Amino acid sequence: MGEEVTYAKSGVDIEEASKAKREILDLLAGTFRTREGKIGAPLDLEGHYAGLIDLGDDRLLALHVDGVGTKVLVAQMMGKYDTVGIDVVAMCVNDLICVGAEPIALIDYLAVEKPDEEMSREIAKGLAEGALMSDVAVVGGETAIMPDVIKGEIPGRGFDLAAMAVGVVDRDKLITGSKMREGDVIVGLRSSGIHSNGLTLARKILFDVGGLAVDDPMPGSEKSVGEELLEPTKIYTKPILEVVNCTEVSALANITGGAFTKFERFQRFSKVGFVLNEMPDPPEIFKTIQRIGKVSDREMYKTFNMGIGFCIVCPPESKQETLKTLEDCSYEPQVIGEVTSKKGIRVRNPGRDWLVY
Repeated sequence: MGEEVTYAKSGVDIEEASKAKREILDLLAGTFRTREGKIGAPLDLEGHYAGLIDLGDDRLLALHVDGVGTKVLVAQMMGKYDTVGIDVVAMCVNDLICVGAEPIALIDYLAVEKPDEEMSREIAKGLAEGALMSDVAVVGGETAIMPDVIKGEIPGRGFDLAAMAVGVVDRDKLITGSKMREGDVIVGLRSSGIHSNGLTLARKILFDVGGLAVDDPMPGSEKSVGEELLEPTKIYTKPILEVVNCTEVSALANITGGAFTKFERFQRFSKVGFVLNEMPDPPEIFKTIQRIGKVSDREMYKTFNMGIGFCIVCPPESKQETLKTLEDCSYEPQVIGEVTSKKGIRVRNPGRDWLVY
């Protein structure tokens, strides 16, 4: 029996990253006072999915910045760059909608090892496609050539991609999770695959431990390993905004880095807990990663989305309207749990033990 491969052993220690983030937030919190009494005064939503500033007239501007992460390395290995732009849009807009904001614009930042017109054009295609899918305008961007910094997986193909998106929300429609109550229903939306999180662990297991190459068939799939890993992150903007506009919503959670431990961020706003006891059977890509890497259930459910990419928390009386609206948007919603009075997060992998976070 080999040793379990974990996210931390692969080079990404979520706990250590959280400590560093805490120190950074404490340092930057002092900048809030620079806007007191002026337009752009920030709201204290520390730890939430988006930063918010007051525009006046009860309108708020939501901001979020994010990147594609080590998924760019798979794109380099495949020589395929037309989907990572979708990912960077998704990583931004899917977080903005978690506060009830409508994403309206985005700017990107592309850092490259050396100029490559074809690669840049393909990345731009993905950006445009993701923007059209989420109804946002790409209003600007920046390209930096940094051969001493950007090295990448394939010589000459190194690049990194990030973006910042902004959205707007009326103050009285802001969603923070503060209205969550015991008995609220948790509705999950299916992911399109691994999305853009946990790729460091997935690459370590599939390529280093499993000895697979990007062109090899992915076990249990008709796609290659590289195709499965590059499947674009699903964009949830339109169905979520439809739900927000037609019924009551208590909280919204984009399941990204940290997976289902994301629910912890709501405990600052509402002293509740979460039970995810009706999780779907994980897609094959996660089963393959778990089997090859001998990864524990606990590690899997705090690293990967395991088939659920987004969650809507709503009062019981809003459940049917929420499900119907999502189905009308051609999504497949599923009730996966509920809010409880006991703090903490409990997840049950189908047919297995409870995982407590």
